[in-house]
Amino acid sequence: MRVLVTGASGFVGRHAVPALVARGYAVHAVARAPIFGAVVHAADLLDEAQRRALVAAVAPSHLLHLAWDAEPGRYWTSPSNLDWVAASLDLARSFVEAGGRRLVVSGTCAEYRWDSPRFDEATSACRPATLYGAAKDGTRRILSAYAASVGLSFAWGRLFYLYGPGERRGRLVSDAAHALLAGEAFPTSPGHQRRDFLHVLDAAGALAALLDGPVTGAVNIGSGTAVPVRTLLDGLAQRTGRPDLLDYGAQALGPSEPAVIEAAVARLRDEVGFRPRFTLDTGLDDTLAWWRDHRARGFRPAASP
Repeated sequence: MRVLVTGASGFVGRHAVPALVARGYAVHAVARAPIFGAVVHAADLLDEAQRRALVAAVAPSHLLHLAWDAEPGRYWTSPSNLDWVAASLDLARSFVEAGGRRLVVSGTCAEYRWDSPRFDEATSACRPATLYGAAKDGTRRILSAYAASVGLSFAWGRLFYLYGPGERRGRLVSDAAHALLAGEAFPTSPGHQRRDFLHVLDAAGALAALLDGPVTGAVNIGSGTAVPVRTLLDGLAQRTGRPDLLDYGAQALGPSEPAVIEAAVARLRDEVGFRPRFTLDTGLDDTLAWWRDHRARGFRPAASP
């Protein structure tokens, strides 16, 4: 079993590689630096010639496609979403033409219409409110139809709110951890909105399990339990001994932000057979331990793919 992993330098990808190696895959990774256990390839996936040459050279039986523009603060509206739609569709076609059999692509909970507290793959409507969500949803719909027409086994891992080691700055947990460890005030919303948070190692493990099985279609990848953002931030503050630095209400919550975003995880649990290893408490412990260690070394997390 030979798998090609795109976005292997990113937040999820760097953890997905060892999860796939542990399952017995020969891993070929598109990345910017060496990755233990993988054959690394340097390629610009937005370049058609490089993309096709990569797939032809690797001839993978499996493809885990994670690469996309995830630049904090811009990816929701970036025109590059259109580039990634086109690149993803051509990547899938090249994969099939090279004899590929099993394709898993990462999606997002932003594909859903955020009008209910809990989102189920079979019953919740996909009506995204952002360009990013629409680009992902459109890619999924086209790939689903294409896979059915060519006999490709295809699954879509719909990611909810991830956190953990290696998360780049510009996101909630990474920015809060950095501020609290540096002794700086962290202005935030009142924090009563509830979100489904999942440790990145669990997300990577879930994607590896999804790729390694026969389940097709969309599968939510979350914890199955939404918690108030305030609970997560209080957990970080308590572990750093600086609850005084959390400035709740200093920032307004956007009017389009729903009160609750929670994943229904029956498919992930019962069909894929995956259960998270981390609780919120152990996940925060692990995340802060990583930040303490890497702040001491002057480490800067790598950019997302």
